[in-house]
Order: sequence, then C-alpha cells, then structure tokens
Amino acid sequence: MSTLSVPPVPVNPRDDAIQLHKAFKGFGCDTAAVIGILAHRDSMQRSYIQQEYQTMYSEDLLKRLTSELSGKLETAVLLWMHDPAGRDAVVLKQALTTDFISLETATEVICSRTSSQLQTVRQIYHSTFGTYLEQDIEYQATGDLQKILLACVTKPRYEGMEVDREMAAKDAKALYKAGEKKLGTDEKVFVQIFTERSPAHLVAVNTCYHDMYGGSLKKAIKSETSGLFERALLTILQCAQNPAKYFAKVLYNSMKGLGTNDTTLIRVIVTRTEIDMQYIKAEYYKKYKKTLNDAVHSETSGHYRTFLLSLLGPNH
Repeated sequence: MSTLSVPPVPVNPRDDAIQLHKAFKGFGCDTAAVIGILAHRDSMQRSYIQQEYQTMYSEDLLKRLTSELSGKLETAVLLWMHDPAGRDAVVLKQALTTDFISLETATEVICSRTSSQLQTVRQIYHSTFGTYLEQDIEYQATGDLQKILLACVTKPRYEGMEVDREMAAKDAKALYKAGEKKLGTDEKVFVQIFTERSPAHLVAVNTCYHDMYGGSLKKAIKSETSGLFERALLTILQCAQNPAKYFAKVLYNSMKGLGTNDTTLIRVIVTRTEIDMQYIKAEYYKKYKKTLNDAVHSETSGHYRTFLLSLLGPNH
C-alpha cells in the first residue's frame, strides 16, 4: 500500500515540466515548488515528466536536479525519480561498487525483496550498468554471505500461499540437524532452504521448528551464525513473516541514539513509499508508540524533512 497522495485532478506531465523549469530559473532554485510537484507523482508520472522535460528543454531532468539540489535532499529526490526496480538497481550498484562498499545495504535489499522483484532488478542492473549483478556480488562478498546473496538473485522462488506441511516439517528437522543439534553449523542447508522456499513455506517451517524443538528458528540462527550471513538469514525470515515490521525496525534503528543514519532513512522511505509504507507506519506506531512521521520530523529539517514527510503522507 502506497502512501503517495497523487492529486485528484489528472496531472499533465507537460505542465509539470514547465513548472519545474520555472522553479529552476533565476537566482537559486524554488525548492519548495520542486518538492510540491515531484513528491506527489507516482513512478509512471515521474517517468512522463522526465520525457517531457527532455523533449521541451533538450536537457536531462536528473542532471538538472543534480545541479539545483544538494546534500540529503538531492540524494533522496534523485533516488525517488526512478521506478522501484530501477531504484533497487541504483542502490545495489552504489553498495557494491563505491569507495564505501556497503555489503550491509546490499544484504538488506537482496534479502528483503521477492523473487520476481529481484529478477526485474537483475535485468535493469545489467541494462543500466553493463555488468551483471552476480558478478559484482562475487567480486565484493565472500564465503557464506556470497553464497546466500547469489542464490537469492539467481534462484526463482515460488511466491504463492500454498504450503506442504510435511515438507515444512522436513525442512525444520533439516535445519535443526544442520544447526542446534550438531557441533558447528552446516551453513549449506540454511542457504538452500532459505533461498529456495517460498515466504509462506518459511513461515510454516518457523512454526514447525517451534512446535518440534521448543525454541525459535530466529534464536537458532542467532546462536549458530554470525555477521552479515546471520543478518541475511534473519532478513529473509522476517520479511517472509512481516516485511512491514522488519522495515519499521530498520527505520527505528536509523534514528535511535545520537545522530541519524540518513542513508538508511532515505533508502527505506524512498524505496517502500510505493510498496507498503502504510503498513510500515502502522507497525512503527504499534511497536514504538510514536508515529513514523513524528520520528522523522524530529530527526530531520528543512526541505529534506518536507520531502520525506510528503512521501510518508498524512500523520496518523
């Protein structure tokens, strides 16, 4: 469920392009006008605006935005201008090839997306950057983390709701034998089950595990694995159960304590606005007794704050 408030009157991409051009003209940019337009357009509308702008002014709108905006607002707006799969491709490219390589970010994005979303991201990644996502993962990640990330992006997974209970019990048993029951851990079994089974099936495995062994699968993962491999498994499991709850926690962690992790804040708000932000807001309020809007309001300022709050929609 998107939080995007698209205007009730049909918007004309040509008019939007003209208004944006006006906002850029003269001394300084009318940033409020830019936010007023772009924060309230869905991905199809934003794509049309870019086409119109290019046609009318022979200029790339993204380049123009880069020169007119700066700092965190620039980062957020430029990421927002892509469609969801295009955004994921951009985030992954930055995470896998910048000077500040962030395997943490790559792990979050890859392990929280559905199989079909990842197939689209792979195609866009290749057509946009001329390299294969798998190659960049192989180059930057090692060991079990590399194995699980590669399996996520290359193995198609079923996404339906049907579950074979017997198979789920079998998987629970296999995970117990590969983890808590033995000395050391057979990571291969964890990788296989977590990357080849549907989200609904993993939820059933989780239930079976608890019924059969009295402990939670989450606890087993925490005691048997570590680092980013542990994080990958937990992300897959938590997103199978409740992606909105998972992202509410990521957002909370990005704002707790001293200072704010703006990179994470921007990434999650911008990438989830058109997917499930209503649910994330509800989970956030349920868990932290504060609205996500209020939290963002107190951690940000200026046009950057206005833009993020516009994406989040009404504060309730």
